[in-house]
Amino acid sequence: MSNKTTIVLISHKSRELILKFINNLSKNIQILVIENSSDFDLEKDIKDYKNVEIKFMKNNGYGSAINYASSYILTKYFFVFSPDIKNVDDELISIFEEKAQIIKTFGALGPRFLNVTEKSHRQSNIKEEIGEINSISGSAMCFNKSVFDAIGGFDENIFLYFEETDYCMRAKKMGYKMFQINKMFVDHTRGANAGVVKAKNTNEVKKLEKLYSWHFIWSKYYLFVKHHGKLFSLLYFMPILIRILFRINLYKFKKDINKKEKYQSRLNGLITSMRGLKSFKRL
Repeated sequence: MSNKTTIVLISHKSRELILKFINNLSKNIQILVIENSSDFDLEKDIKDYKNVEIKFMKNNGYGSAINYASSYILTKYFFVFSPDIKNVDDELISIFEEKAQIIKTFGALGPRFLNVTEKSHRQSNIKEEIGEINSISGSAMCFNKSVFDAIGGFDENIFLYFEETDYCMRAKKMGYKMFQINKMFVDHTRGANAGVVKAKNTNEVKKLEKLYSWHFIWSKYYLFVKHHGKLFSLLYFMPILIRILFRINLYKFKKDINKKEKYQSRLNGLITSMRGLKSFKRL
């Protein structure tokens, strides 16, 4: 059993993905599953895996689940993965342990992602074996436990979106750097909107899309205020607010109810964040 790294998997209605992920690793790797959708059958499915432990918690967001997991970490490093990440095996974990010991001090490490565009997913220079980067994707982040604790973990006010950006920004302010290991590739083609892919019907898809739209804008404004101040944030978001209002009226005129409701949800999320209210929106 490796005594250097623990793998953390955040599970929300992800039983099949969790089991597939676990089976891709040897029993020498310690794995901690945080289940926040009350899927108690998952515990039965993994009871024979001596290297896997499961903890249950209320769904308070991705960052909150990672913070909860960190309280159980006894190894020097821990690696958080979204369960739909592909290409994770013992070799990848071993190489990250090796690079972590070489770099020694870092805010977070991450792999290079396949099948993403530069616009949607910024990455470091692929010509560099270890590339410095402003922010690591939350779907695959490696931490030194003591540094993670020193930074203060994730901001639990953020339920969804930009929690890793906030963490990395705080880490940089404290003098820590983030690095991407460019020779280690993973595939994550579903991302934060994985729920839409798994939705059972059109109505559920619409609800999820509106939920994601609400949280995206709430978290983005919250992040700006936290790191750049309220005045700058109001100036930055005023054109965005005007564009949202324009689109609501445009789609109202076109009688496109779905798009109108999507931007109405985005408006509600932005106004909620501007008023300093909590990220309360749930299905």
